[in-house]
Amino acid sequence: MKTTLLVAAIVAGATLAGSVQAREGKAPRMDMPTFEQLDLNDDGEVTTDEVTQAREAQAAERFAAADTNGDGALSADEMIARVETARQERMASRIADHIEKADTNGDGVLQADEMQAQGGERGDDGDRAERGDRGGAHMFERFDEDENGSLNAEEFAEMQERMQDRGDRGHRGGHRGHH
Repeated sequence: MKTTLLVAAIVAGATLAGSVQAREGKAPRMDMPTFEQLDLNDDGEVTTDEVTQAREAQAAERFAAADTNGDGALSADEMIARVETARQERMASRIADHIEKADTNGDGVLQADEMQAQGGERGDDGDRAERGDRGGAHMFERFDEDENGSLNAEEFAEMQERMQDRGDRGHRGGHRGHH
């Protein structure tokens, strides 16, 4: 019985780690198997063999889903398509959540006033202009390496490069400032 619980905990932990990585954009999301899915012979216990069989079946399903031309191999295009599909699904989910939270009139779409209201709620005091000023000052602090209160051409180029990298990755990235 202890072995059964240990195996189930290990599988749950590994699956949860895969789910966390998926949310961070590092891997396609894997569904966590239920006890019933792992208990292949329906005897009320999960063995290491059943876990192995379930993982192999799950891997085969993922492979088959990615092998869109059915040739038994994954091309670069098929792998890119799989990652892109997973990314689009995550993005669609995030957008749906965003709309649900900000859609105050319940029409299923966002009007400009709803977006502005939500933007104001994110600030400490709701003053968007002041928050924008703080953001600009913070940006200068991050890239003003000689700390003279202005950006020279080199510092400005570094800022542009970081902003472009951040946009290319689709999320906030790190920086190389002194702050």
